[in-house]
Amino acid sequence: MKGKIGLEEHFAIAETLEDSERYFNNEVWPEFSKKILDLMKNRINEMDYYGMEMMILSLNSPAVQAIYNKRKAIEIAIKANDTMAEAIQRNPKRFRGLAALPMQDPDAAIIEMQRAVKDLGCVGVLVNGYSQIDTEDNYKYLDDPIYLSFWQELEKLNVPFYMHPREPMPCNMQIYKGHPWLEGAAWAFGVETATHTLRLMCSGIFDKYPKLKLILGHLGETLPFSIWRTQNRINKTSRGIPAKKPLNYYMGENMWFTTSGQFRTAALWNTIMEFGSDHILFATDFPFEEVSDACEWFDTCSISEADRYKIGRQNTIDLFKLGI
Repeated sequence: MKGKIGLEEHFAIAETLEDSERYFNNEVWPEFSKKILDLMKNRINEMDYYGMEMMILSLNSPAVQAIYNKRKAIEIAIKANDTMAEAIQRNPKRFRGLAALPMQDPDAAIIEMQRAVKDLGCVGVLVNGYSQIDTEDNYKYLDDPIYLSFWQELEKLNVPFYMHPREPMPCNMQIYKGHPWLEGAAWAFGVETATHTLRLMCSGIFDKYPKLKLILGHLGETLPFSIWRTQNRINKTSRGIPAKKPLNYYMGENMWFTTSGQFRTAALWNTIMEFGSDHILFATDFPFEEVSDACEWFDTCSISEADRYKIGRQNTIDLFKLGI
């Protein structure tokens, strides 16, 4: 399919590059680091070869969310967003962007979100899970009351929020001790992000701000498959849950799911059957996954051509109001 738009397509700046190094061996890292730093010809050439018209760029993980010094977090978020905006200005038909935000300081996050959307032209925001604040061991999830003003402002701006994974805090990593192959994208990312998203839904945030638009990668971090059982158990023992509606209601109304890093037709069909093709968006997870793997799978997977066009292009145009 020509004209695909990729929604989870990462870049790094010098200050965040090393955050990705732990996931690659010494042989692979030099080539990967070139790819993630490149926002020019080589990236565009690869897009052209595999039929991608546009990438919506976002900073690598955990980046800003792991910088517990508030001043430094604000500084790096601004620098990353400015770097991304420069690349978009050079190639406006090929790139758009999701802003990085210093969630360590909700007021500063609101200011940077407004600047990024209104002045830099970002089409949404992306946050890498929880944020460490003031000290290395202190952290907050996004259902914390300190973020209510942020969610309120996000709803007013009417742009999507991408909940991107990061590793659990070291104090929560004991379950993976002795099993490093389960860390990161292999398993830990998805469990951490699914749990974080469940916390948001259960907190009632979508009742307070019903127009919020939240995006999950990797076909929903397993939630489309498991949400029926989660809600079924909550129905039997609610334990005072604040949410006013069933969790699958919020997923169907307030969430979209990308194909990033999950190039499996059966998983795609499950997500379509649960929430419909209108809420699914093409993505590659570049350069952590190969553009070739994502595009060759998507271009030939067994879905209708109407759904392929919607997922590959039109849904993203509509959600982000791209005007193309």
